[in-house]
Amino acid sequence: MNSIKFSKDLLNVQTDLYRFAFRLTKNRDDASDLLQETSLKVLDNHDKFAEETNFKAWAYTLMRNIFINNYRKTIREQTYVDQTDNLYHLNIPQNSGFDSPEGAYSIAEITQAINSFSKEYRQPFTMHVAGYKYENIAEEMNLPLGTVKSRIFFTRKKLQQILKDYK
Repeated sequence: MNSIKFSKDLLNVQTDLYRFAFRLTKNRDDASDLLQETSLKVLDNHDKFAEETNFKAWAYTLMRNIFINNYRKTIREQTYVDQTDNLYHLNIPQNSGFDSPEGAYSIAEITQAINSFSKEYRQPFTMHVAGYKYENIAEEMNLPLGTVKSRIFFTRKKLQQILKDYK
């Protein structure tokens, strides 16, 4: 495809690409940035475009991939690596509710609700909350994997019903 036709095709899809960018980002400025980045990428990869393919679909795919890569990069940049001894910062939930008496009361209520369940439901649920994998719980309790999963599911649902006022 010659450069003039390629540029015209790019100009023709700019409006559609902007709409797609806005749907992805939900922000006008971010959508404009994404459109600009995509346009540059399209122009840089002119030689990789196969003439028998749909130009608009190719540009949409490039935009979607750029958006996903930028999103992943943002998430990686926001990840905090705890360098303290014994991982102090990772062991303290940011909004744990322990700062207020109301939060402590809620924890007590939750614990009481969990303890009200029979052992066959309480034990797999507490093990799951403590970080055990389903397979480990099944092995420890000598139960089928599906039984463990369903007991945890039912316990979680019942707990949500009991504590529906604590949202």
